Amino acid sequence: MGINKIIFVFVALWLGFSSFAQSARVKGIILDKNNQPIANVNVSCSGIGTRSDANGFYQIKISANQKTTILFTHIALKKATISLTLKANEVYEFNLVMNDQQEQIGEIIVTAANRKEIHGVTVFDPELFRKIPGANAGIESILKTLPGVNSNNELSTQYAVRGGNYDENLVYVNEIEVYRPFLIRSGQQEGLSFTNTDLVQNVDFSAGGFQAKYGDKLSSVLDITYRKPTNSGASFEASLLGASLSVDAVSRDKKWNAITGIRYRNNSLLVKSQDTQTNFKPSFVDVQTNVNYQASAKWQWSFLGNISQNKYQYEPLTRQTKFGTIDKPMALSVYYEGQEKDQYDTYFGAIKTIFKVSDNFTLKFIGSAFHTLEQEYFDILAQYRLGEVDSNIGSESYGDVSFTRGIGSQLNHARNDLDAFIINAEIKGFHDWKKNQLEWGIKYTRESIRDRVIEWEVIDSAGFSINPPIIDLPKKDEPYYSYTGPLVPYQNVRTTNYNTINRFSAYGQWSRKGEIGNSEVWYNVGVRVHSWEVLGALEQAKSQFTFSPRAQLALKPNWEKEMVFRISGGWYHQLPFYRELRAADGMVRPNVKAQQSVHFVASNDYSFEMWSRPFKLISELYYKSLTDVNTYTIDNVRIRYEASNTAKAYAQGLDFRLNGEFVPGTESWFSFGYLKTEENSEGKGYIARPTDQRLKFGILFQDYMPTIPSMKLYLNLVYNTGLPGGSPSYSDPYLYQNRLNDYRRVDIGFSKVLVDNAIGKSKTNWLGSFKELSVGLEIFNLFNNQNAITNTWVRDVYSKSEYAIPNYMTTRVFNVKLSAKL
Repeated sequence: MGINKIIFVFVALWLGFSSFAQSARVKGIILDKNNQPIANVNVSCSGIGTRSDANGFYQIKISANQKTTILFTHIALKKATISLTLKANEVYEFNLVMNDQQEQIGEIIVTAANRKEIHGVTVFDPELFRKIPGANAGIESILKTLPGVNSNNELSTQYAVRGGNYDENLVYVNEIEVYRPFLIRSGQQEGLSFTNTDLVQNVDFSAGGFQAKYGDKLSSVLDITYRKPTNSGASFEASLLGASLSVDAVSRDKKWNAITGIRYRNNSLLVKSQDTQTNFKPSFVDVQTNVNYQASAKWQWSFLGNISQNKYQYEPLTRQTKFGTIDKPMALSVYYEGQEKDQYDTYFGAIKTIFKVSDNFTLKFIGSAFHTLEQEYFDILAQYRLGEVDSNIGSESYGDVSFTRGIGSQLNHARNDLDAFIINAEIKGFHDWKKNQLEWGIKYTRESIRDRVIEWEVIDSAGFSINPPIIDLPKKDEPYYSYTGPLVPYQNVRTTNYNTINRFSAYGQWSRKGEIGNSEVWYNVGVRVHSWEVLGALEQAKSQFTFSPRAQLALKPNWEKEMVFRISGGWYHQLPFYRELRAADGMVRPNVKAQQSVHFVASNDYSFEMWSRPFKLISELYYKSLTDVNTYTIDNVRIRYEASNTAKAYAQGLDFRLNGEFVPGTESWFSFGYLKTEENSEGKGYIARPTDQRLKFGILFQDYMPTIPSMKLYLNLVYNTGLPGGSPSYSDPYLYQNRLNDYRRVDIGFSKVLVDNAIGKSKTNWLGSFKELSVGLEIFNLFNNQNAITNTWVRDVYSKSEYAIPNYMTTRVFNVKLSAKL
């Protein structure tokens, strides 16, 4: 039996295993702040869901002898949670007071998750990001299981949302916009995401139709809040891919608290599973801290800092990729000389202060600075041999290349340097009175960028230097007649840019909760304005201005079935950042306009019970009409823009996600998405955009053994249909609309919890010093699927044909992990 079958049988046996555990009961009465009983409060936990009756009374069964979390939710009030451990057959009385103010009562943590979900924001449990396996585990790995969120590169933290590209997603940490390096072209160069999951408290995600308080991007918002520790402590994690350490510190007077995280990552385990054999010496390290100071009851300060260093040393040795069909197998063998040395150093710091002027008026000031120093140096000579593979099983040369169809070489050279410094200063205000909220903000941004590009490529095939396809050269019948024209590089970019971009932006929005008959309704209306100017370019720059109105409406009818309907949309803009201003020739085009999108989203949330457990079905329909589109191509994770606004486009689709307790006490979901996005450049007609990911299916699944709850399983599955991108980068997309093969990947993790003091277990040996301790096994690409990110194109001089050789991603990889908390 092959390893695939063995793994499949083992997983199936795990998922099919079930038994019954002992139970206890929790009961009580739920009141509002006026001590009046609240009916129809959803109470859910450990496989059972119930509601409070007209007298506010509830009763629920929970698992005994383990830590259990009970959720109390009501559409008009804040969510409350309580964690407790009960003995078998124990009855515990817990009476709860719920209101619409964020507060903490004993062990009960009240959050604003319900209100966020009303506005179409997906709220995640931070524990998911620390447990779910992935080659690049973290927040982005979980996002990729959502409908409408796509990525065909497990080595990258970048993602595309509903037809957008990697540059169209906003990321905030503690309301501060964060950035990533500019020059990274390959997922294996990325190393670490900015967000450190050990520091996270809340994660909110919106895939479109978001509010005016968020910035000027077209696709999505990821809004992250770091936690404020209440006690000192530390946590540690180590695996074959790296290690992380986080430390919590709290002063005696509780005015100061800080959380600091250090991470190290090494992708050698993953990169060495690819076709190319390499000497690979990566070093991805970052240090991040969040410091908070409560100066008074009305005034608080915080500092967020990050230092990251990514060193990428890559020396390819050989590569052999087999492709073709069963009856006509082919192989590409490549022998390399040279190396690549890249380094990305980033420094980020932000100060945030909050002053509570009155009970209904809050002011915030945010100042931040981001500095990145990047270099990309490489000289790599690749000499290749393309041939037919001997498929005769009885042959002594079975599996070897028996006939060579093409030989050639390729030399790539780069000396690219970039120095970017970005500062932001922002003032925000929040007013709250009765059922109305008013938010506003004013922001100034200065981007100073120094960029030197020296990059060229020479291609030789069977002794003939290949000229670039983009220049007009006299056509000769080679190799029968000699070519007498000039020899030029296949591609050649040499330029130096010194640019400064000044930006002014402002927003205002109004929110209100009301009633229409017996139904509850929420309104949100806002507008953003933005003005900017690019300085230092050869062309004369013009000052530009955008106006972006946005609105949301949510309705919860007074029906027996719990449903929420939402409509949102507006006029969104993608302000051109430096990469969008730089054309293929390396020159900056300062008058590139903002891309515009009229965005419409209609959605429905249906909450119901199945198998006596809570579930939710989320359905969304969306449409985007885009104008002034800046077309681009994607090569791995590098985006190359045309730096013009000569196209229009659209994106439309459907997203579905079924979320709930498929296994009692755990959260899992199944998602499905359909997307179609096309563009029309210069009136030539509509063709698929590079992010036209037609179908998407994702699963995030958690399970445990009921009789041994310390044994846990985590499953992360993604299936995406093939993206456009199989054509050569220089080809005319109107002539070549090739697609890559479908992307299929399953990552699975098994964990054994050795110590968990939260469930009442204590150790008298050395394990007693740990609050939590677990060991785990992870299997990446469980079924060893061959997924390609791009194609390498090789010419056969005999038939004058070109062959697409897939650049495969990682194969099956095993990883072990140790996690501890002190």
